[in-house]
Amino acid sequence: MALINRISRLVKADFHAVLDQIEEPEQLLKQAIRDMEDDLADTEQRIILCAHDQDALAVRKNELETTTVEIDAQLDLCFESDKEDLAKSLIKKKLEAERLLKRLNSRFTANVKFLEEQRSTLDENRATVESLRQKAELFAHRTQSHPDGSSEFDDTAWMAREMNVGDDEVEIAFLHEKNARSAS
Repeated sequence: MALINRISRLVKADFHAVLDQIEEPEQLLKQAIRDMEDDLADTEQRIILCAHDQDALAVRKNELETTTVEIDAQLDLCFESDKEDLAKSLIKKKLEAERLLKRLNSRFTANVKFLEEQRSTLDENRATVESLRQKAELFAHRTQSHPDGSSEFDDTAWMAREMNVGDDEVEIAFLHEKNARSAS
């Protein structure tokens, strides 16, 4: 059973290697980088939208804070004029404004945290994509100079050409050896 499993894994590995060669690894790498760049663009867009929401929240918070201050001034006037019914109505508005302000503050804080995380992640992902781009360029350069994926030092044809000895070289070496031996 172990032998069958080993053979099965070997066949699968060979099959995957063949598929990898058929699928052109350089093109797959370029596509993966393009996909990552698209994800970066999407993340940048989300950050822009979230920052816009953050600005809108800040404006709304300022409006509510101003409204609360105005209501306080109106309440002072109501109490000075003994208008309790009007004061109760203003207190209700003030409580609603304070409750909304509390929710806006919590959302604002959550948004700040989300923006920081997204910007940090975006910076990390940019660095990763740039690193992969550089590696892809090296890979492309390597595959252009050696389409079969081998190293320049694995070129056995080159070594065979360099090691091929001509008849003239044999004759000259033979004469040197003969002279060296006859002199001794």
